[in-house]
Amino acid sequence: MKNLLIFVYITISITGFTQSINEEKTTLSNFIKRMYNSTPFEGVKIMDDYDHQYLVSVVSLDKTKYTNPSIMNRVAQVKSQSQASTFLNGANINMEMIIKTTEKESKGSSSVLTETIESIKQNSSGFSQGLELLSNFDNAGNNRTIFIYIKEIKK
Repeated sequence: MKNLLIFVYITISITGFTQSINEEKTTLSNFIKRMYNSTPFEGVKIMDDYDHQYLVSVVSLDKTKYTNPSIMNRVAQVKSQSQASTFLNGANINMEMIIKTTEKESKGSSSVLTETIESIKQNSSGFSQGLELLSNFDNAGNNRTIFIYIKEIKK
C-alpha cells in the first residue's frame, strides 16, 4: 500500500510539472506567432518572460523549394543552428565588389556596358547546442513555412 501511494504521488508530481512546462511553451509559441504575423522577421532574438530568458531563432523557408517535409525540417534546423552560432560566437564577413566595364562600338556611336559583381563570404565557428523546435506554421500567404527554435539561456 505504501509503495502504491508513493507511486501515485510521484506520477501526480511529474504530470503537474510537465503540464506547466507545456503551458509555458505554448504561451511563448503563441506570443512569437502573433509577433511574427504583425511584423515578419527572421534571425535571432533574445526574449524575456517573468522567470526565463530564451534565445529564439526564426527561419522562413519557401515551400516550393522543398517538396519533402523531412528535408525542409533538416534545412530549417541547420539554418537555425547557423544563426544561433553566428549570434553567440560572432562571424567574419568579407565583401568584395568587382565592377566590369565593356565598351561596344557600332557605326559612329559607342556604348558602355557595366556589370557589377558582389561577393560576400561569411565564416563562423562554434556550435549551438540545445536548440529545440518550438513550433512551425505557414505564413499568411501560405507560400512559406516559418520555423521557431528556442533555447533557454537563463532561469
